[in-house]
Amino acid sequence: MATEIRVPTLGESVSEATVGTWFKKVGDTVNADEPIVELETDKVTVEVPAPASGVLTEIVAQAGETVGLGALLGQIAEGAAGSAGASAPAAAPAPAAAPAAPAPTAAPAPAAGSAMPAAPAAAKLAADNNISTSDVDGSGKRGQVLKGDVLAAIAKGPAAPAAAPAAPAAPRAPSTTEDAAREERVKMTRLRQTIAKRLKDAQNTAAMLTTYNEVDMKAVMDLRNRYKDVFEKKHGVKLGFMGFFTKAVTHALRELPAVNAEIDGTDIIYKNYCHVGMAVGTDKGLVVPVIRDADQLSIAGVEKELGRLAKAARDGSLGMADMQGGTFTITNGGVYGSLMSSPILNAPQSGILGMHKIQERPVVVGGQIVIRPMMYLALSYDHRIVDGKEAVTFLVRVKESLEDPERLVLDL
Repeated sequence: MATEIRVPTLGESVSEATVGTWFKKVGDTVNADEPIVELETDKVTVEVPAPASGVLTEIVAQAGETVGLGALLGQIAEGAAGSAGASAPAAAPAPAAAPAAPAPTAAPAPAAGSAMPAAPAAAKLAADNNISTSDVDGSGKRGQVLKGDVLAAIAKGPAAPAAAPAAPAAPRAPSTTEDAAREERVKMTRLRQTIAKRLKDAQNTAAMLTTYNEVDMKAVMDLRNRYKDVFEKKHGVKLGFMGFFTKAVTHALRELPAVNAEIDGTDIIYKNYCHVGMAVGTDKGLVVPVIRDADQLSIAGVEKELGRLAKAARDGSLGMADMQGGTFTITNGGVYGSLMSSPILNAPQSGILGMHKIQERPVVVGGQIVIRPMMYLALSYDHRIVDGKEAVTFLVRVKESLEDPERLVLDL
């Protein structure tokens, strides 16, 4: 009796994935719950465990193929004895799978026209703005028009359809024969494609602007050096800078809620909670796990949750719930040596704080030139919802909290 390996539920709003690496080949013995194949989604990489023990007799979905929820990935036969014989029948279904491949590629063409109606929220938003969903390029499954597609069409304006065809008209210039022999073409991972699309969409949609300030880190560094050993002994986690920055951010977000809000069509949604995303670089790309209700956590609570999420990100074990719902993002380019940058918004959020390298510089304090550990801060914000006064005030509040960390303890 054969057991089917199928695509599991991948999380909210995720309807398809790309087959990554098969950890086993046809004929190999597998144990129940042993990771057997890796799937790449728009947000995370998921390992699919073997549903039963036995022998892998067939691989239906090869690496690089796109599969939907519940799609058949392969089959496992019971027992280890028939590994040689079991692999033979696998060859027979293989040709049947080959003709099936063109079907998915042909399906999107008619589906984009009428077979897949626009999502209800997208249809309502389009009607409210006198836009026909047939004129909007759908990014959903089988070309379905989603709410984000309508928002993008509204932001682009009427000139967008004429400009859209121009993008493919600029093919890559061919390399010389000598250079081509030394180049390597690698398909972008699904995660990298999603990162690229989301960042470009953020630039195209939001009225993005960045304001800068600098913070004297001496008070935080002195406090950290004074209590880091006691802190680690009591809480079992190291005292870093992110706990201070997160609490400073949540204090400022309470005072300036527009920075914690988002635009939905012609509405502004104010979030009465602070789910702070932390940009984490991994070998597969940038991911942004979320510390939920960060405003309710202590500095120790923030450091513990950040440690858990960072480890999961590096191990590739982040769950979908760890990646969703962020209302504001912090990114720290300083760990790589960046002195100054302008971060790109993590849509649909309206604000992102960029931290940078701490560098000793001469500054004037009380009329005297002294050497202080200084850090540049950058706040990128959506000017459609956040005014310049609010953005500057937000960054000043973060600066004040860090230069006088007692304010965080006293909730000032």
